[in-house]
Amino acid sequence: MSDVCCGTDGPVAEDLAPWWRDQGLALPAAAGVLWLTGLLLEFGGAEGLSVLSYAIGLAAGAWTFAPAAIRRLITGRGQGRLGVGLLMTIAGTGAILLGHVGEAAALAFLFSIAEALEDRAMDRARHGLRALLSLIPETAVVSRAGTDERIPAEQVRRGDVLLVGAGDRVSTDGVVEAGHLWLDTSAITGESIPVEVAPGDEIAAGSVNTSGTLRITAVADGRDNSLTQMVELVEQAHANKGDRARLADRIAQPLVPLVLLAAAAIAAYGFVVDDPQTWIERALVVLVAASPCALAIAVPVTVISAIGSASKFGVIIKSGAAFEQLGTIRTIAFDKTGTLTRNEPRVVATHAANGHTDAEVLSLAAALEATSTHPLAAAVVAASPDHPAASDVHEHAGHGVTGLVDGLRVRVGSPRWVAPTDLSGQADAMASQGMSLIVVEVNDQACGVIGVRDELRPEAAQAISALHQQGVSTVMLTGDNARTAQAIASEAGIREVHAETLPQDKADHIRASMATAPTAMIGDGINDAPALATATVGIAMGASGSAAAVESADVAFTGHDLRLLPQALAHARRGRAIMTQNVVLSVALIALLPLALFGVLGLAAVVLVHEVAEVIVIANGLRAIRTQRHSQPEARIDDYSARQQRPSMIGTR
Repeated sequence: MSDVCCGTDGPVAEDLAPWWRDQGLALPAAAGVLWLTGLLLEFGGAEGLSVLSYAIGLAAGAWTFAPAAIRRLITGRGQGRLGVGLLMTIAGTGAILLGHVGEAAALAFLFSIAEALEDRAMDRARHGLRALLSLIPETAVVSRAGTDERIPAEQVRRGDVLLVGAGDRVSTDGVVEAGHLWLDTSAITGESIPVEVAPGDEIAAGSVNTSGTLRITAVADGRDNSLTQMVELVEQAHANKGDRARLADRIAQPLVPLVLLAAAAIAAYGFVVDDPQTWIERALVVLVAASPCALAIAVPVTVISAIGSASKFGVIIKSGAAFEQLGTIRTIAFDKTGTLTRNEPRVVATHAANGHTDAEVLSLAAALEATSTHPLAAAVVAASPDHPAASDVHEHAGHGVTGLVDGLRVRVGSPRWVAPTDLSGQADAMASQGMSLIVVEVNDQACGVIGVRDELRPEAAQAISALHQQGVSTVMLTGDNARTAQAIASEAGIREVHAETLPQDKADHIRASMATAPTAMIGDGINDAPALATATVGIAMGASGSAAAVESADVAFTGHDLRLLPQALAHARRGRAIMTQNVVLSVALIALLPLALFGVLGLAAVVLVHEVAEVIVIANGLRAIRTQRHSQPEARIDDYSARQQRPSMIGTR
C-alpha cells in the first residue's frame, strides 16, 4: 500500500515486527534475564556479581517506566500524575536504600514486561488500519474535458466525474450519473447480497462495481470520504481506550499520595525528636511495607492464566485491559451478516403457479443462473444442482437472465424486471420476512417466485438466550434493510434493532449505549471496525471476519460458534472476581504500616510477609486457568487464515 491511498499526509503503518524483534520488549526481557542471573549467582555464593547483575537488570527494567513516571509527576495535572509506575518507582527506591537490590530488580522486571505487552497489544490494534486503507484504490479514472485520465485517488475532488469499470472499487463517495447495475457494498454495510443502483442513487467509497461501467459524480474529495472517516473513527476510538485507567492504576492514585505523606511525616518526626536515623530508616521500611509487590503480580498472574485458558476454547483476548473490561459487560451489540447469520445466501422458500411445481421453478431458474457468479444465482444453483442445460443465455446487467430451456423461453430476475403477477401476494409475504426475491417467467407468464436469505446461525438463538439468563441485554446493529433485520432479530430473540446503519452510525449507537452500561460489539466486517474499536470491548468473529475487524477488536473468536460468547463472559467474570480477591489481599498489606511505623516489624519481617502474600496471590491467580468446558460443533475453525480462503461472493449481474 502506497501513501496515495489516503494522502501523503496520512501515515501508513509498517508491518508489526514479530515479538522477538520488538524493541519495546528488549529492555524488559533483558531485565528478566539479568534478574534470574542474579538469583543464580546469589545461590552460588557470588554475592558481588549477583548484586551487579541485579543492578543492571534494575536499570534496564526501570528505564521503561521510572523516567516517565517522574516526568508525569512533575508536568502532569490532577490524578493523571499518579499511577502504579510512580508507586513502583518509590518502592524500588526504598528497597535500594535498604540494601534489597534483588527485590527492586524483581519489581522492575514484573512491571516493565506487563507494560511492554500492553503497548504491543495497542500497536497491533493500530496496524489493523492497514486493512481499512486497502479498500481505497490507489488510482481513479476521471473524465475531464472530454478525455479520460487516470490519476492518484487522493487527487479526486468534489464534482469530478469518475468512471468505474467492472470489478473496480469506487475511490470516493458519489452519485450515480449513468449506469444501472449491482454494487457489492459489503465493505460498507457488511451485506453479502449486492444492491441495485441506478442514476441518482448515492454510493459510498469502497463499494465494488460488479459489472459494466458506472459513471458517478464525486461528492467528496479522495482523501476525505466515508472510508477515510472510518479510519479516523477507529484511530480516535483506540486513542480514547488507551486513556482508560486500569484497575491497578485506579488503586494507585489514592495510595501514592498517602504513602508519600506517611513516609515524609515519619522522617520529619525523626528530626523533631532528635533521632533522624531511626525514623528515616522506619520511613524507608514503611515505603517497602507499602510497596505493591503483591499488587504488581495480583492482576498479571490472573490475567495471564485466564487469557491462556480462554485461548484453549477458542477465545483470543489481546490484552489485560481487555480482559478486565470483558468481565464488566452488561450490553452486547451484534452485527447481523456473518455474525448472527452464516453470510451464505440460501433458497429458503419457493412458490409456484400455472401448473408448475416448486422443483420445476428451481430447476428452470438454476439452468439460467448456472452461468452467473451473482450471489443469488449461486444460491439457486445450490438448491437445484441437477438442473437441465440452457441455451442462448443472455445476462442483462442490473436486471436478470434470459434463455431457452427445453424449448421454453425463460426469464429470471428481480420483481422490478419480471412482474410476479398472480404471485404478488406470496412475493410481498416473502419480502416481509426479509427475503430477496427472484421471479421466474416461462413464455411471458410468471410461474414462480424464489426467496433467498442469509439464514440465522443454528446456535444463535441459544447463545442469545444464555446471554439474557446472565443478565446481559442484546441489540442488533446492521446495514441491512429494516424488514430483513427485524425477521432475523425475531428468530434470534433480539428485541432492539437498528437497521440501515452506516459504520459511523454503529459507532454512535455503541457510544450512546456505553453511557448507560459497559457495552461490547461483536462483528466480522470491515464496516464494523469503528464500532469494535469504540466499544468497551470489541469482539471479532475470527474465522470469518475481515482483517480490519479482527485487528480493531480487543477479543477474537478463532471459530464462529456464538455460544463461545456467554462462555467467554462467564470466564471473564470469574477471572475478574479472582483478580479482585488478589487486589484486596494486596491492599490489605497496608495494615503492616502501623507495625513498621512503631518498630514492631523490622525490615526482614516485612519482606517475609510480602513474600508469603505473593505466593498466596500467585496460587489464587492460577485458579483462573480452570474453566467450564462446553461442547462446540465440529464447524469451529481454529485458524484466522481460514477467513482468507472463502470463495468470493461478488456478483456480475
